[in-house]
Amino acid sequence: MWAAQAEHFGDRFQVILVDPPGHGDSEALQRTFSFEECADCVRDILDGLDVPRAHFVGNSWGGMIGGTFAARYPDRVGAAVLMNCTGSAAGLQQKLEYAVLVRLVRTLGGIPPWMSFLPVRAFAGPTSERERPDVIRTIRNAVARVNGHSVHWAIRSVVPLRPSQLALFGTIRSPVLVLAGAEDRTFPVEETRLMADAIPGAEFRVLDHVAHLAGLESPAVIKALIDDFIRRAASD
Repeated sequence: MWAAQAEHFGDRFQVILVDPPGHGDSEALQRTFSFEECADCVRDILDGLDVPRAHFVGNSWGGMIGGTFAARYPDRVGAAVLMNCTGSAAGLQQKLEYAVLVRLVRTLGGIPPWMSFLPVRAFAGPTSERERPDVIRTIRNAVARVNGHSVHWAIRSVVPLRPSQLALFGTIRSPVLVLAGAEDRTFPVEETRLMADAIPGAEFRVLDHVAHLAGLESPAVIKALIDDFIRRAASD
């Protein structure tokens, strides 16, 4: 999802791409986790690479972790760009929907091809479904590689068990840009706006023709927004 951003920023910054717990090359999950533990993972990565301070860019779960990290480790964050995310606890409907998904993923050991329409609908919007076949293909390919026995712990942690972090986000002092996709079916614009409103001084932008995976769906726009925000934050 971050390939275009890594290529764009790699000649000017040390770019660290993180596989979160239970994903990519990280170890498989054996239990649920807290957002505080995820923020501690980010701290450990920076410590391991001897990086005292970094800009943070995150999407969805990553955006929520970015808020947690900025609040808990203010001296380690430069600017933060948090996309397609929320600071609110999951509502009843989302808890019920994802409880069913968790059970299916755990039982089936993953997401079979006949179920791939579910993540496509959750992550993509009408514009990507209509005009960006490469985005839809990327989502389907990623879903096909999911380790269901591991990822169901992540789904439980990030959705049904997700706490409200709005009060915590009120303690953030880093420059923060919050981006919402106008077509995001997972976290509607008003929910993401509520998160931005909780962060002192945060900027908020709504991206037209973008759903839940902004960096993948509209890489050129996201590159420009991150560039501009980091430059402005550094000059303040």
